[in-house]
Amino acid sequence: MSKATNASILFAAVAALGLATMVNPAAAQQAGKEKCFGVAKAGANDCAAGPGTTCAGTSKVDFQGNAWKLVDAGSCAKMGGSLQAKAGNMAPKPMMQDGMMNDGKKS
Repeated sequence: MSKATNASILFAAVAALGLATMVNPAAAQQAGKEKCFGVAKAGANDCAAGPGTTCAGTSKVDFQGNAWKLVDAGSCAKMGGSLQAKAGNMAPKPMMQDGMMNDGKKS
């Protein structure tokens, strides 16, 4: 095989793997990631941005509650996100090191 053919095969394999992760979020979650709703900036979500949007990069406002971003497993709550879609687009309130939320409530 020529170098060009090898490069094409390698590119196709990498692209297919990336596409499989985008299409199948469970594969990404198995890789130590979780869907975190309400933490993505406008246009920076990974998927599920609600009515009127298609998928990745389509959230209209910062912290859109029904748009998610893949984050390291266990970090969503710490950054103030939710593991389930939520209403509104309030800015997340990250947890402080002592486990308290910035609003003074224990998580």
